[in-house]
Amino acid sequence: MEKKERGLYIKSGKVLQAAKKRALILAKPGKSLLELAEQIEKFIESEGGFPAFPVNLSANNTAAHFTPSMNDTGVVGESDVLKIDIGVHIDGYITDSALTVDFSGEHGKMLEAADNALASALSVAKNNANIGKIGEAIESAIKKSGYRPIVNLTGHGVLQWTAHAPPGIPNVGRHEERSLEAGFVYAIEPFATDGQGYVREGVQAEIFEMNKAFNARSPVARKVLSHIKEHYRSLPFAQRWVAKKLKLSEFNQKIAFRELLSKKCLASHPILNEEHGKTVAQAETTILVEEGKTTVLV
Repeated sequence: MEKKERGLYIKSGKVLQAAKKRALILAKPGKSLLELAEQIEKFIESEGGFPAFPVNLSANNTAAHFTPSMNDTGVVGESDVLKIDIGVHIDGYITDSALTVDFSGEHGKMLEAADNALASALSVAKNNANIGKIGEAIESAIKKSGYRPIVNLTGHGVLQWTAHAPPGIPNVGRHEERSLEAGFVYAIEPFATDGQGYVREGVQAEIFEMNKAFNARSPVARKVLSHIKEHYRSLPFAQRWVAKKLKLSEFNQKIAFRELLSKKCLASHPILNEEHGKTVAQAETTILVEEGKTTVLV
């Protein structure tokens, strides 16, 4: 990895670390979810970065991919277990990190299980480390605490302008051919749960990314697609970002997104849920693997 690239990853990680600290100050019971997401996203920009994806605020049995809509009226609940997943990029160089806040104080052991799993993973995440062994370390730490890892959520590689790149880094031990390589960046993200250890897609989706840039038929869809290509490239974005920037009515949002999804110009990322009534905790960081050392970026 070139010195300039490394420097941008380091800078991105510093912005993200500051954003996490800010999020912990802002996230309180009764706080508007929309306001919380937008304040974190604005803070990232004030620090010289850009959101690499919409701030995820997934509570309780929702494991990932919840970001508030433009008209969301939800608030942080008094007893929520809230996963705050944040991404930052500078010139497309991305860092990705998540923390979990337990407002009731009743799920500390689960949060500790996720944190311990991340620490165990980092202890073996070195150049040439087999990714199946990383998953084994995560699974062992979570099960030792009496919880289950979520088997169909993984960590991932990170490339310029690509938030989720191969290889997937499992949260369970399994046979894998691939290993970590020097000069590459990876996000490791254990999920601990008292549920089944498996998530399913929900109906709601507020996060999208460009899939392919076909010509759109309606003027509003063409306008939306042009905006996405210019501002987000291949990175995930929130529908509320587009609607706000382009001042789209709810009707025009529906027309544009329906057409772009039907033509597969866009891919959606629905919310991911564990079984109802269960809880999920997440811990995540991004690492730069180098010859002889691994640098934790955030």
